[in-house]
Amino acid sequence: MSQSFSLYPNSTPFRISISNIITIAGVRHGTGPPLLLLHGFPQTHLIWHKVAPALLQHFTLIIPDLRGYGTSSKPTSPDPDDHTLYTKSAMAHDCVSLMDHFGFSDYYICGHDRGGRIAHQLCIDYPEKVKKCILLDICPTKAMFGATSHKFAQLYWHWYFLTQPAPFPENVITAAPAAFSQKCLVRGSGGRLIYDDVAFSDYARQFEDRETVHTMCEDYRASAKEDIEQQTKDEEAGRKINCPLRVLWGKEGVVELLFDAKQEWRKVCEEGVLDEEGSFAVESGHFIPEERPEDVVRHCLEFFQ
Repeated sequence: MSQSFSLYPNSTPFRISISNIITIAGVRHGTGPPLLLLHGFPQTHLIWHKVAPALLQHFTLIIPDLRGYGTSSKPTSPDPDDHTLYTKSAMAHDCVSLMDHFGFSDYYICGHDRGGRIAHQLCIDYPEKVKKCILLDICPTKAMFGATSHKFAQLYWHWYFLTQPAPFPENVITAAPAAFSQKCLVRGSGGRLIYDDVAFSDYARQFEDRETVHTMCEDYRASAKEDIEQQTKDEEAGRKINCPLRVLWGKEGVVELLFDAKQEWRKVCEEGVLDEEGSFAVESGHFIPEERPEDVVRHCLEFFQ
């Protein structure tokens, strides 16, 4: 967690044991109503470092590394076909247990990428916990897999590569970690230099660590199997998001190019909870918290207060 001290000065690092196999690491910062910030792939809690300074006077920020990422626990299953340790329901339970530890019974959530998928499931599984939610640059997992096209598979190649059976993706990535960090981070930002050097080094380091590479792959394997199964069950049972929801996506990203984001989110929300007027594309690529932190701050202050 040493990187946190330079990018989150005066914050309080934490390592919270929430079960006999899971410890969640991160930082706590600020004062006010609780706001849980959830990062995505291939990043860590450091993705929010440009956002936090403007929010910490308004919110108590809880900024964890997700299970399988950063310095949080990386459990593995002995069964190569069982990815339940990395279902979004399991990772949402981590978040609820973490917030319970801090004494927060309900809270705001902002999630990007994988963190957004966890936030989506948390809204379904624990509706009493979520006051309002902002999701960044995603559509529902089942909808995106279901709309697979040649163009989508080209642009989201990693969804199909990382879900290949172990240890093939793990072997390839750890043989050329720098190439993968460049592909996923630099090309994923359109080649723009949007990252702090400390943050980029933290993200790139994950591709060098085989344990982390494996658990990141497991995150994606769970999405391609168990998470789709869970979303199908939720759909059949009529379980939908019932808290106020705002969705933002990058104008230069896949969501804008290939999906009608608001239409997809309407399908999984109770009537009237999607903030139609406040949900739209922003001038950004995929990594909105680092490319357009001012937009994230503005929407958090506007929607959560």
